[in-house]
Amino acid sequence: MDGWRNRKLGDLLEVKHGFAFLGEYFASEGTHIVLTPGNFYDEGGFKDKGDKEKWYNGPVSADYVLSKGDLIVAMTEQAEGLLGSSAIVPRSGLYLHNQRLGLVQLRDGSRTDKRFVYYLFNSKPVRQQIRATASGLKIRHTAPSRIAEVKVHVPPLAVQRRIAGILSAYDNLLENNTRRIQILEEMAQAIYREWFVDFRFPGHEKVPRIASPLGNIPKGWEVVPLALLVDFAKGRKPAETRKEALPGDVKLLLIDTLRGGEAELTSPAKLVLAEARDTIMVMDGASSCDVAIGFSGALGSTLGRFRTTRPDSFSPHALYRFLEAKAEEFKSKNIGAAIPHANKDYILTQPIALPPKAIASSFQNQVEPIQRTIEILKSQVQNLRRTRDLLLPKLISGEVDVSELDIKTGGNGG
Repeated sequence: MDGWRNRKLGDLLEVKHGFAFLGEYFASEGTHIVLTPGNFYDEGGFKDKGDKEKWYNGPVSADYVLSKGDLIVAMTEQAEGLLGSSAIVPRSGLYLHNQRLGLVQLRDGSRTDKRFVYYLFNSKPVRQQIRATASGLKIRHTAPSRIAEVKVHVPPLAVQRRIAGILSAYDNLLENNTRRIQILEEMAQAIYREWFVDFRFPGHEKVPRIASPLGNIPKGWEVVPLALLVDFAKGRKPAETRKEALPGDVKLLLIDTLRGGEAELTSPAKLVLAEARDTIMVMDGASSCDVAIGFSGALGSTLGRFRTTRPDSFSPHALYRFLEAKAEEFKSKNIGAAIPHANKDYILTQPIALPPKAIASSFQNQVEPIQRTIEILKSQVQNLRRTRDLLLPKLISGEVDVSELDIKTGGNGG
């Protein structure tokens, strides 16, 4: 570890506070987006919130408009694990520097690599120190002065760039695969809408329309409540399912599992089991009504299983796409005050336009290869993330020596 030095973050950088943007100018659309800790992933990285972004229509000082490549850090723990998370701004002129975020500015770019600092913030030792010195009980906060006191071990610039280059290669692959998953998801959902919402399936021109509770539908289709097409079962509490893991045990699926986390081993006795072709819905909490497919195992109590009982007319992928398309509507019908819960009764009463078996089979044949590719890519993402997360602490600490590796580093990155 030649050339590695003990430093404080304040020796390498300074953190600039953002601006307290006025609530009266927040809107569902506008000229700029106010970034919040919700724009960070727990493990680090920029999170696009899509239609949930916080837009701003008020006057904006150029001092608080972020540029592509800026390094920002979450200084408020909006959710568990976010405090100290860092991200790279992906675009210039759109995003605003909110007061709950810090803008990281290097003191000397000839000695410090910005991408290395990004990974440094997302390493466990740095996060632990930031959390340990944070203030607040329910919602924890840090400050530029506290961040400056964090102790780190820093290699020479060339080694910083090699470390950042290795980790960036994993992140680039993760980003590419995630983008491919998004495109394929949109493609499959578009096919569902085209066939089952707009009724523009192959040969639709020759099929007359008839009146129904859902409006005019193609002749030969029928309207049936979801409850008559599916078997629903809610998972059990983890305490009732977790037992000493034995060979051949099934996996316990939790909310984090659906987001790419690991499933836990559990005993198979008295469990609610899901198969890969079932649709799993989050039943409790902020993400209630979110759905996933392609998972098999035992369900925890916050998850529910929807299984089609008429796969020849209402295929597993048609069921999944229906529940996915209606997720926002279902969320609006959640019950519960402090903790939202999916309204199972409302969901099961929803009417479905059920096609003839030939159309249902054709749809399944169209989307199944797409879904299979999505699941392969998701598995690759999980493996890449696991490998990167294993490498990060070893590289940042110097446990794995990269000083002699010939790696294209791409410069400082800022």
